[in-house]
Amino acid sequence: MSTRHVVARASDVPDGTRKRVTVDGRDIALFNVRGEFFATLDRCPHRGGSFCEGRQTGLVESNEPGVYTYTRQGEIIRCPWHGWEFDLRTGRSKSAPSQWRARTFEVTVAHGDQLEDTSLALEMFPVAVEEDYIVLTLPAARSRSRE
Repeated sequence: MSTRHVVARASDVPDGTRKRVTVDGRDIALFNVRGEFFATLDRCPHRGGSFCEGRQTGLVESNEPGVYTYTRQGEIIRCPWHGWEFDLRTGRSKSAPSQWRARTFEVTVAHGDQLEDTSLALEMFPVAVEEDYIVLTLPAARSRSRE
């Protein structure tokens, strides 16, 4: 079962940048490529280098000898340790796509009014002043079953 997590405002990750976020104890690398967002575990599957410390690049492609085109600018992430390259759209290795793949995650951008605002909600408790004392009323603790 998948769960949704609000990890940042879109404005926190400007075009051409990346941001490391932690979700459920896992470091996630979040990338903005021309307004499109991609996310992968912030760990190269080869030896564990941080993708957030790697270089974003593109591809040099050719349809005929001597004619080269630079394509997919910013869509390829290069591991900072050994230079292994992965496609941010698919997670697949550019050199061995059938053998190596970076774990990717679906990313969506939603307006704030479309989200449940639970991340900023405070749990509130009644407070009273009785004579010289501040009295805080907490709900009863859940009893724990003993095994």
